[in-house]
Amino acid sequence: MSTLAAARGTMSVAAHLGEARTRAVRAAAALLVGLVAGFVLSDPILTVLRAPIEELALTRTASLNYDSVTGAFDLKLKIAMFAAIVLSSPAWLYQLTAFVSPGLTSREKRYTYGFFFSGLVLFAAGCLMGFQLFPHMVEVLTGFAPAEDSTILTATYYVDFVMRFVLATGIAFVLPVFLVLLNALGVLSAATLARSWRLVVVAIVLFSAMVTPSADVLSMVFVAAPMAVLYGAALLITRAHDRRAQRRTGGSVPRESLSIALKETAPCLD
Repeated sequence: MSTLAAARGTMSVAAHLGEARTRAVRAAAALLVGLVAGFVLSDPILTVLRAPIEELALTRTASLNYDSVTGAFDLKLKIAMFAAIVLSSPAWLYQLTAFVSPGLTSREKRYTYGFFFSGLVLFAAGCLMGFQLFPHMVEVLTGFAPAEDSTILTATYYVDFVMRFVLATGIAFVLPVFLVLLNALGVLSAATLARSWRLVVVAIVLFSAMVTPSADVLSMVFVAAPMAVLYGAALLITRAHDRRAQRRTGGSVPRESLSIALKETAPCLD
């Protein structure tokens, strides 16, 4: 079945399932390659993750501890799985985008692929920022312990803490891209986004609490603050986009029928 036929809605259910299976197999193959690469790179990655602990050991007793015989192997496997998700993300995200793209118009495809590539860049930038921030966060959090005490950390817990923080910052950088994409497609208006700021703040706090394994407030702030800033940036971009669209259409935005409906029903919701 051709892509043109799929775009016209003539693809059969069996063809859809076959396409989904093909895309899933390719995504799984990319994850498998990433898993092998991650296992090979697990030792260098652990060296980077261990650096804050080694620096802390200069002033007090500090080390990573394995609490079981298989702890070291489990840790390498966890690092490999984390690296596989990150390294193969361009491949499996592309497969997902390619699966849904036949049902989109040419204009929607331009938006989707444009935001896909920008999302990848922002995700990489977010993960890089997470790697830059986590040593300072470890330094601050361990600094609450008296200098006379030892800091003996469970290796699996420590690595899980760092990786979840890095992934959270990567996701935090990508989420505003989806808001801007929905606005560009006419699904979400800037006015609706601005009215929902209270719900967004609650969602950011809940997300930050879920992705940070520790219960301290400081970790949540490190995750929530960039998300709040990026939400504000997305709001500014969507507002500028809506104004340009209104100027082009003489004060109305006919392509954003759903956005207009949301604006009309907003007083009822308020």
